Amino acid sequence: MILFEANYSKKIGLPGYSSHQFSVSLKTELADVTQLPAECARLYARLQQSVDSSIQKIGYLPIAFAVENGHLPSNGNGAVKINGQGTALENDHWNCTDKQQELILKITDEHKLNKSKVEQLAQDRFGKSVRVLNKLEASGLIDELLAQTGQSKPRNTRFSQKAGGR
Repeated sequence: MILFEANYSKKIGLPGYSSHQFSVSLKTELADVTQLPAECARLYARLQQSVDSSIQKIGYLPIAFAVENGHLPSNGNGAVKINGQGTALENDHWNCTDKQQELILKITDEHKLNKSKVEQLAQDRFGKSVRVLNKLEASGLIDELLAQTGQSKPRNTRFSQKAGGR
């Protein structure tokens, strides 16, 4: 009889220099050493699936982007309340530009997109909340939202205006 132990662990970096980690270990017995390669593959796949499904819930974040419990911590002065759609009523800080924030909110509102699905899209594509996306990531999210809603990418008209047209 052979005792076999497998472990799978994953650590994910989060905004504000935070991270979370989850690990699963499993011990099993093998009657035959020739079963080892197949058992390794089976256990690895099962452990990976278990950890990956468990680690998706971020939980508490000690930063201004934590919306888990309907509150955003403010500058140490208590909490900022969130309305029912997950939008901050005050102290609403986004890492992308103001224009990108406005466009994301405009697309979401005009097309009546589910805000939690937009949030999930950001999590799936970039591993972070919409509010935490940097300029490049927000641009990618905007492109994805425009594609999903059948719109074309907005043109930057600042440089296409005629010089005398002011």
